[in-house]
Amino acid sequence: MCYEVVSPIVETMSTVTASTRTRSQSPAPTRPRTRLGWRARFGILSLIWGFSFLLIKVGTEGYAPFQVTLGRLVFGTAVLVAAMAVKRERLPRGARLWGRMAVAAFLLNALPFSLFAYSELTIPSTLAGICNATSPLWGMALSLVALSEDRPTRVRVAGLGLGFLGVLTVLGAWQGFHGLDATGTAMALLASLSYPVGWIYVRRTLAGTGNSHLSMTGGQLLLATVQLAVVTPMFTGVPEHFAVVPLLAVAALGALGTGLAVLIQYGLVAEVGPTTAQMVTYFIPVIATAAGVAILGESLRWTTPLGAVIVLAGAALTQVRGKGA
Repeated sequence: MCYEVVSPIVETMSTVTASTRTRSQSPAPTRPRTRLGWRARFGILSLIWGFSFLLIKVGTEGYAPFQVTLGRLVFGTAVLVAAMAVKRERLPRGARLWGRMAVAAFLLNALPFSLFAYSELTIPSTLAGICNATSPLWGMALSLVALSEDRPTRVRVAGLGLGFLGVLTVLGAWQGFHGLDATGTAMALLASLSYPVGWIYVRRTLAGTGNSHLSMTGGQLLLATVQLAVVTPMFTGVPEHFAVVPLLAVAALGALGTGLAVLIQYGLVAEVGPTTAQMVTYFIPVIATAAGVAILGESLRWTTPLGAVIVLAGAALTQVRGKGA
């Protein structure tokens, strides 16, 4: 879902595209292109990803979770393949590279997408959206172990503790997690954990390949689609009828939330940098909560928004790069 998880990881993946763009720039003035400013695209990306949890919920009302995920990947891949055709880009080459991309596809697409779809069978889309906001917390915790150059500061460690305190608040830990489905919530949190695990893997194995972000992501989504195409028939049958509204939700989830969103995201990273672009993470749970309550009529306990604020505050502190106090 959210690719902007750990700033240094995304920044590393941006190096190839940025250096290529610098070499190809001409000193001669170019005609200004008419396009949306980065703030408008930032807002659109926040809305797209914020509404994704609502679309997952609607999709699972008509189709099995694996079917929702497969449809999402098919539509998302189609958008990226079309973008590659327009820009005349080819898929990456090399069996070893594709093997590593297959692992990235599983960790960043097939696994978290499926887990979120299954989780929303039993938990509200609002809770799933808030669980997604824990990705920076997981990323911070993992970076302490996996990335030796990413040393912790007291501020960042405090943010990690504050963030997980927020998670406990959202879940109502002092009430014994009353009224929450433990399995569904665990799936959503595991999905959020999968993103930083995937990005750490990408940073270690796929950074600096010389391929563009578009071709790498297109190949990654293609591999994730193949993975779900193999798994889905093993656990689900062909739908007896095709519900229109859930099908439209899946199409929007894939074309907008997976395909178009990735294109917007990488454009933002190239234009304003990963630190600014990753701030979209903090708007997603707000939008997901508002959409779930207003459109789906989901109930909201007072601990949910309070815990979400604490989670976001903690996640923001984990991204502070200055020296600890």
